[in-house]
Amino acid sequence: MSDPAPRVSVVLACYNEAEHIEKSFAEIRDTLTQTGWPFEILLVDDMSRDATREILQHIVESHRHLDLRLILHDQNQGRGATVTDGFRAARGTVAGYLDVDLEVHCRYIPSLVRAIESGADIATVQRIYAFQIGSLDRYFMSRGYSFLVRHLLGVPFRDTETGYKFFRRETVLPLLDEIEDAGWFWDTEFMARAARRRLTVEEVPGAYIRRTDKTSTVRGLSDSARYFRQLLRFRKELKERTP
Repeated sequence: MSDPAPRVSVVLACYNEAEHIEKSFAEIRDTLTQTGWPFEILLVDDMSRDATREILQHIVESHRHLDLRLILHDQNQGRGATVTDGFRAARGTVAGYLDVDLEVHCRYIPSLVRAIESGADIATVQRIYAFQIGSLDRYFMSRGYSFLVRHLLGVPFRDTETGYKFFRRETVLPLLDEIEDAGWFWDTEFMARAARRRLTVEEVPGAYIRRTDKTSTVRGLSDSARYFRQLLRFRKELKERTP
């Protein structure tokens, strides 16, 4: 007899997370345990080049009392493909993911789950930036990008790129089949296509505190230029497909 489906599925998309994955997992585990809900955690590694895989395997082996699953990519596929693989394997009524570095803390998970159970199809964290001199560049990049998304794509949301999204699994699974980008633009596609489907989205404010103890993969100017090109391409695609 198979185990009953969990109430909540949390996907952790991992790529070179050895610096913080063990501590982050412990905080996420404790937050979920305190809710009292049946939950599962899906650990999806996108062919990390550091010790992430070994750490994930140790986590699974040392937490056999928890509902954990480890998915290992045999080649790097990108963030979007990684979270999508986790969502397709998830069994919970509510499924979601959050960035493993916890620059937005896992304490917001219960608020997002409750928002969905109160009627929203999708619930996300709208990042509120704590004042940090070292994060001003990230703040202006994020706000500028959100402005472009709203005006170029006609999307009403304040923070499409937040790495913190939960949804009613059965409602949103068909939307995943429409998303074409397997990388970081996945989040923009997800929110834009959700808006076109008229899905109900609730944005929950959450504090963003940039971590200075980890290696950042963000490259300001080059990433901004790449995202802008993708926005223009995606807007053209949407217009061409609109009757």
